[in-house]
Parts: sequence; C-alpha cells; structure tokens
Amino acid sequence: MNQNRDRQYEVVIIGGGPAGLSAGLYTARARLRSIVVEKGIVGGQIINARLIENYPGFPEGIGGLELADLISQQAEKHGLETLIAEVTGIELKGEPKIVKTSEGNLVAKAVIIAVGLERSKLGVPGEAEFTGKGVSYCATCDGAFFRDQTIAVVGGGNAAINEALDLTDFAAKVIVLHRGRELRATRVLQEKALANPKIEFQWNTIVEAIEGEAFVKRLKLRDVISNEASTLDVAGIFVAIGSEPGTAYLKGLLRMDAAGYIITNEKMETNIPGVFAAGDVRSTSIRQTIAAAGDGAIAAIYAERFVRQKG
Repeated sequence: MNQNRDRQYEVVIIGGGPAGLSAGLYTARARLRSIVVEKGIVGGQIINARLIENYPGFPEGIGGLELADLISQQAEKHGLETLIAEVTGIELKGEPKIVKTSEGNLVAKAVIIAVGLERSKLGVPGEAEFTGKGVSYCATCDGAFFRDQTIAVVGGGNAAINEALDLTDFAAKVIVLHRGRELRATRVLQEKALANPKIEFQWNTIVEAIEGEAFVKRLKLRDVISNEASTLDVAGIFVAIGSEPGTAYLKGLLRMDAAGYIITNEKMETNIPGVFAAGDVRSTSIRQTIAAAGDGAIAAIYAERFVRQKG
C-alpha cells in the first residue's frame, strides 16, 4: 500500500452522529486536520426524532434533523471535513492508523469511533425481501411514502413510539404491535401516543412473517398469550425493536463487552493507544444525545493530547 496516495489526517472520526460531530467540532477547533466518515445521513439516530425536548438550550424542544444540521454546520465552520462512505476495514495497531473506506483509505494519527447503533432486525421471513418495499427502519426517511394508508410499527420503547407519532403526519392509521402489555417508552411519549386518534395498539403480539407481492401487503401475527395466529393488512411496517452496536468489523481488534459495545476508560480511550470511542457505542453509555455529545468532546480533547505528544 502506498500511503502517499492515501488521504492524510491527524484525526479520523468514524460516525457522524452527535458524538462524532461533537468530536469533530473540538478537534477542528484545535486545528487538527479532521474528517468524519458517515455511511448514511449525517446526524445519526437523532434525525429520526420529531422533537428532542431534553437537550439544553432549546426550551421549546428542537427537531432531531434540525439539531444534527446545526451541529454539523458548526463543526464544518471550524474546518471539519465530512465523507459519506462505508468503512470496509481498519488497521489500528501501530502507527499510523489506517481506515479503509469505499472512497479510499484515510491515514491518521488518532481514530475516534462514534458509530452509534443500528436498528435491530426482526429476523422473520419477508423482512429482507421487502426492505425498501414496505419494510422500513426510519419514519423520517420513509413516512411520506405511506400517505393515507394503514401501517404498522413494531416495538414499545421510545424509538417505536416516536416513529408512530411521526407517522401520523402521513398515514391514515398506525397500528403499534407490541409483544408486551405495557409500553416501555417514557410517560410523556406514552401519553401523546395513547391520546392520538390515529394510533391503535395491538398488545401481546409478535410478527412471524411479512408477505406481499411487489410491496408489503400483510403481516402474519401471533398472540404470545393465547398462541392465536392472525393476519393484518398493511401497506408498510416500521421496525423499532431496539438497536445494536455497529462494531462487527472491530471484533478481535478492540476490547468489547459480550453485546459488542466498546469498553473505554473515563478518557474515552480504548485498549489501543490513539484509538478512542464515544457515544452510544460505548459499553457504559446512557444512550442520550447530550451524553453522546459530551463523550465526543472528551474523546477529542484526549485525542488532541495524543496527537500533540506524538508530534
């Protein structure tokens, strides 16, 4: 490999959510040549949030997409570069670090991993086949395709209820399918959803298969209490049953817990010098936007110190 042909940076940040963007803001302001690599939409999971009410500085709340855009603008103002690409491999041991992407290699003195989480899959027949054809994991991205139709949301936590509320802007009816009898979402979200006339709930229910032709037409369901099978005609299904860390390509390279979350110390340092982790991907993260931003700032400060020490 000829490193002279690779793009040279002092800090490469993998992941463009609140943690990655905040890290980039701090490293860019420190005058370190920095780049954020994001495989999807810059902003991460928060772009799916209709309204974030607990981020300081916004007493009336702020939309997730708007907040992500503001953070991104602020970081880019100070010189942060952004690359939309998928990370295909990584070499972390030794110096320099090499991040391989679909758009070429990036060489850096320090790497901050802020990949966040990826939506968990149902793992049922038809899910993969109809992804993009009625199966979705993002209401903000795909909700407008289901105007005046009946759709389902699977899950009972904050993500699922936020999705359901967002989808009422488009759909005629939103049916929330939850395997339990009580929602796990925060009380504020529960109250909003239960009061919305467009949202219905089907309790103690799991999806066993997704069926259709060119697009989704129906779901095969089962009641977990009675074991009774049923079908539900829908134009689409939004899956929000949890998330998992996008760290598969890091296994065997970094120390992780059993679920694949990266283990760090209070400085966001991993077990490899010059490699840091921030945000939801950390094993002790509280999975909140403000905490992710704080992690990013801490990782950036210690990454700067690492880079300066290396000269």
